[in-house]
Amino acid sequence: MTLFTPATEDEAAAIIRDAMGDRRPLALAGGGTRAGLGRPVQAADTLATTALAGITLYEPAELVIGARAGTPLAEIEAALAERGQMLPFEPMDHRALYGTAGEPTIGAVAAGNVSGPRRVQAGAARDHLIGVRFVNGRGEVVKSGGRVMKNVTGLDLVKLSAGALGTLGLLTEVVFKVLPRPEARLTLGWHGLDDEAAVALMSAALGSPFEISAAAHLPAPVNGGRALTLLRIEAVSYSVEHRAKGLAALLAGHGQPDRLPVETADPLWRAIRDGEPVAADAAHAVWRLSLPATRSPAALAAIRDGIDGATWFYDWGGGLAWLAVPSQGDAGAAIVRAAIRGFGGHATLVRAPDAVRTSVDVFEPLSEPLMAITRGLKASFDPAGILNPGRMYSGS
Repeated sequence: MTLFTPATEDEAAAIIRDAMGDRRPLALAGGGTRAGLGRPVQAADTLATTALAGITLYEPAELVIGARAGTPLAEIEAALAERGQMLPFEPMDHRALYGTAGEPTIGAVAAGNVSGPRRVQAGAARDHLIGVRFVNGRGEVVKSGGRVMKNVTGLDLVKLSAGALGTLGLLTEVVFKVLPRPEARLTLGWHGLDDEAAVALMSAALGSPFEISAAAHLPAPVNGGRALTLLRIEAVSYSVEHRAKGLAALLAGHGQPDRLPVETADPLWRAIRDGEPVAADAAHAVWRLSLPATRSPAALAAIRDGIDGATWFYDWGGGLAWLAVPSQGDAGAAIVRAAIRGFGGHATLVRAPDAVRTSVDVFEPLSEPLMAITRGLKASFDPAGILNPGRMYSGS
C-alpha cells in the first residue's frame, strides 16, 4: 500500500497518469475524517491532498475565497472570521460520527457537498461553490468556474464536482462565495413536544416571514428524556428581537419558548450539525433521511415499528432526519427504504460496517436511465475507472 501526498497539482496529475497507465485504482482522501462516507473503495493505494494546502484567493469585498483542496477547513473559517465573514452553508464535521481524527479539508467539503442546519436559508455547499480545479482520471487538469456566480449552459462542472466524492476527479482547488457573519443570533426552545407537534411548529416557522436560519427537534430518547424543539434566528440585533416576538406570537399555541443563552445554544447547534444525538453508540448504523415535512413523523413511526432500538432526530433546517438503528444484517436497509418510499423520501446510509456498506445500496438506488447517465459520466471523466472506484455505486 502506497500513500501519495503530492505538493503540487502537476505532481498529482503525474501520479494519476501513472495509475491510469497501470490500471491501478486510487483511493482519494483529504484529511481522512470522512473515510466512512459512501461504499468502501477497493484500492490499495491512496492519493491524499494534505500537502496541497493554502489559501490562494481572498477578496473580502467581493465575498470570495479560494484555497487548495487540502487546506484545513479550520484555517478557512479562521481567515473568514477575522473579516466578519463565514461559509454560509455551515459544513458538518464528521469526526464525532466516525470516531476519526485529522482535520476536515475544504476540498472534501466540496467533494461531499457537506452542509449543515443553515442550508434551508442559505443553500448547500454546492450552491456557493463557484470555481474548481481538478485532475480527471486521464491525469488532465480541468478548470471550471471562477470568482463570480454565472449562468451557464451545458455541463456545469462546478456543480457536478460537488457531491461526486472524488469519483470524477481529484479536486485540487476550490472557490466559494461567502457571506457576512450575522451580527446577532438567538435560539428559541420549546420543551416536551411530540414529533407531530414539533414538525407542525417548525413548518409554520419556516413558512413564516421571520427568516429562520435553522430548526431542529430532539425527541426525548436522544435528549436525556425530554424533547426539545429549537429555532434559530440570525440577523442584526433589532431584527432578531422583532422576529423572536413575531415567532412567539405565531406559535403561541405550542406554549411560550425559552430563550437559550448563546453558550448553551451554540454547542447544541454544533451537535445537531454533526449528527451527535445519534452518533454515540458505535454499534448502530446511521441513516440520513430526506422526507416531506408533514409526512416524516409517520415514516419514522413505521421504521420504529419495524426496527427495535431505532432513534432519530430532525435537523429540519437542513431538511433532514437522522436515524440510528442496530447495524446487524443489512442495517435496516430493507425496512428503511420500504418505509420512506411510500412517503416520497430517500435515504443515505451514512455510517455502517464495511461489510454492510459493500452489500447494500449506500445511496438511494437510481433508475436504470439515471444509472446509465452516471456510468457515462464516470467513463467520460475516468475511463479506466481508477478514481475512488465503487465509492458511490457498485461498478461505477
